[in-house]
Amino acid sequence: MNRTQIISILIVGMSLATAWAVRGQFGHEQGAAWAGGIGAMALVLVAKRPDWHKKLLPITMISAIGWGVTGMISYGRVVGYGRSDNYPNALYGLMMLFVIGALFGLLGGGLTGLYLESSDTKRVKWGRVMAEMVAGALLVYGLLVMQLGILMTPPRSEAWALCLGAGMAMIWYMARNELNGSLRVALYTALGAGFGFAFGNFLQTVGTVLQINFNMWNVMEYSIGFFGGTTMAYTVLTSKWPTSTKYPKTWENRTAIFFLFAFIPLIIFRESLQYSELVKRMANFQNTNQIAQITSWVSAIIMSIGILTAWITLNRRNILNKFNNLIFIFASYFFIYITLSYLVTGALAGQFHLNHHLYLINFAAILILIQYVRKHESLSFNNRMNFPRYRISFLGILLLIALLALISISIQDGLPGAHNRFDP
Repeated sequence: MNRTQIISILIVGMSLATAWAVRGQFGHEQGAAWAGGIGAMALVLVAKRPDWHKKLLPITMISAIGWGVTGMISYGRVVGYGRSDNYPNALYGLMMLFVIGALFGLLGGGLTGLYLESSDTKRVKWGRVMAEMVAGALLVYGLLVMQLGILMTPPRSEAWALCLGAGMAMIWYMARNELNGSLRVALYTALGAGFGFAFGNFLQTVGTVLQINFNMWNVMEYSIGFFGGTTMAYTVLTSKWPTSTKYPKTWENRTAIFFLFAFIPLIIFRESLQYSELVKRMANFQNTNQIAQITSWVSAIIMSIGILTAWITLNRRNILNKFNNLIFIFASYFFIYITLSYLVTGALAGQFHLNHHLYLINFAAILILIQYVRKHESLSFNNRMNFPRYRISFLGILLLIALLALISISIQDGLPGAHNRFDP
């Protein structure tokens, strides 16, 4: 692996990590979907595949769906278990965060890989995939939660079981149709994102113990995005993919434009940026009502301009043929997300946070690194799924997480927000 490929992997990791940290201001499926879309755009840029450039919008949409759907999982209490001061609960917390993060990576990386591997000779039947995933979700949830009573986060939602069932059905589809590239992406991205979530919780605990004056929750979010993004990029960039001769139809691109640039932002506006929601968020500000109203209007204007610009620009013929246009689309989509994070946390009231400034630094670094990658050639690889090596990696990560749990309880005697799943 040469320097260009390493930097390419780093770009995707930083993009998804930064976007996932921004997602902390919005949460849920819509926030994760926007972040997943940004990660996919970065991946297409660094891959430098002209056939992928023309499929930028559908690739981004399917990745956004994959990373976004797992946003339904409740993990607040699991984070609290990981902060516990006794080993059984701390170990349980970190291990369950590994499972939750792995589900994010499994669906996000897996659906992205499926789209990349779909070709003229081996076309993915998306209707069947989605039907099987829905059926798998319901069956596994019914068995594990309703019948066996296996609960991860009582009394909160056990939607993790839905995502587990969907992921298992997706893997089964890949295996029986010999879609080895997407299978490799799914499994390794799951491993990376799972470790990133558990490791991020450990970093959060360490930061709290050391009384670091920083948003350590955001550090955890950055961690899952970074490790999930780097493993997704590594497996995509080191796998062999078919060359596409057919490009998306007009309705496919328009559906993707609507989903990415209108639907996701509008859901975020409804859930986080409308006046009534901002009043709750800004209850401690002076002139709360006025600031909330102005912020809501400014957010609506920015989103409206973004939607209108995307619809007019991206419907032009051959707009995706030029690399500069791809960079502009990526940078605009990313920058709007960062801007909204400033607004929702009170920028118009003079409230600024260090982690938001770091988003901008990451954003600038990513754009600079993209220009470097653009000018240099990368080596091509054809790595296949190596299950013995994967099992060793899997077991190694579990042992490392067990060690992190041991270190975590040894450096603290109880932290705010800690919970016990079991009696210590």
